[in-house]
Amino acid sequence: MTDFKQLRKEILAKTVEYYEARFAQKEFIPGKTRVNYAGRVFDEEELCNAVDASLDFWLTEGRYSEEFSEKIAEFLEVEHVLLTNSGSSANLLAFSALTSEKLGDKRLKPGDEVISVAAGFPATVTPIIQYGLIPVFVDVDIPTYNIDIEMMRQAITPKTRCIFLAHTLGNPFNIEAVMQLANEHDLWVIEDNCDAFGSAYKGKKTGSYAHLSTISFYPAHHITTGEGGAICTNDPQLALLVRAFRDWGRDCYCAGGENNTCGKRFSQLFGNLPFGFDHKYVYSEIGYNLKMTDIQAAIGAAQVDKLPEFCERRKANFKHWTAIFSKYPDYFVLPKATEQADPAWFAFIVTLKEGTPFTRDELTGYLNKKLIETRNLFAGNMTKQPGFIGKNWRIADHLENTDYIMNNTFFLGTYPGLIQEMFDYAEGILDEFIAEKTK
Repeated sequence: MTDFKQLRKEILAKTVEYYEARFAQKEFIPGKTRVNYAGRVFDEEELCNAVDASLDFWLTEGRYSEEFSEKIAEFLEVEHVLLTNSGSSANLLAFSALTSEKLGDKRLKPGDEVISVAAGFPATVTPIIQYGLIPVFVDVDIPTYNIDIEMMRQAITPKTRCIFLAHTLGNPFNIEAVMQLANEHDLWVIEDNCDAFGSAYKGKKTGSYAHLSTISFYPAHHITTGEGGAICTNDPQLALLVRAFRDWGRDCYCAGGENNTCGKRFSQLFGNLPFGFDHKYVYSEIGYNLKMTDIQAAIGAAQVDKLPEFCERRKANFKHWTAIFSKYPDYFVLPKATEQADPAWFAFIVTLKEGTPFTRDELTGYLNKKLIETRNLFAGNMTKQPGFIGKNWRIADHLENTDYIMNNTFFLGTYPGLIQEMFDYAEGILDEFIAEKTK
């Protein structure tokens, strides 16, 4: 008779051996090895977890999903964590939940206004448009790159029902001021924590302040499951609504493979269905299927244990870039953490000062030619993106800083895979470029 436990043990031992042979640290060769802005950082634990989950062949949510979500909840000190297939889906689901008729007069409806920013990533704004609401774009501050709080205050109208903001590149926005404003005007708040998982504001983790928050586990982010995301909340009703929208719109909250958790599976009346219709097939929302697989969750369960270390390395890498760019105060505006915030920086963001003798694109083109990856601040000014032209949005006052960022700002990576030799190389290349441009 086959000893499956022993066979599994042997497979996992071989997996460790494979990791050591396949993914050993490679030498950095200046000018030949790419200095990436982001990337996956993992060891044999993630690989073994993925193999272990695949041997179970439990392909949807299972034991690893439960472990992963519990670890996130413990880290953020929140009550409910629902896993999904991407950070963008997390944003969509968080927003969808607030449109449910079960929220009565508090639900978001077409024509309502939602405060956001145009200097960011589209996934924070697209659900607003997709549900027929109106994004109200507020300008951002430089050098925090977060929303201008006073302009946001002035942007609120009787139509305003929600604030949907991201912590830009890991730098927390002034969440205390945002929540205070939301309480004054009875507004929902969604905290896009996709770039800031591990950041803190006033000693409390971002992603634990708002009515709902979201996380992304794309490889560029603080931890990864490949594709993947999560929605977090302390509100049990919102948690049920997120689950419903995620799971086809289904009213039933049983986990996969479970039945009759409520004990009333065949004894309730819903809509115009006959009494006792099977609750597992009652749909109370117009939903999706946006679940995470257990193999992805298995990787996440190993990754999340490394999150504190990853965050410290990001902070250290941010300091390396600060030292390099601080040599040129006449040319660069360096990033600044929001007051009382402790960012686990997603990236090191740089803005060229007015009158600098070179352009952003000249510098980033040179860096990329030398294999040092850069990125612009995502969409730049979202209102100028082709997909957003002609859509129903409004600008609160002006977007002067947003436009300046669109033309003069870029960022470099802080991810844990960077090493000192990479910073030394990048410093030499920057010195070389500036010497050429200023001679």
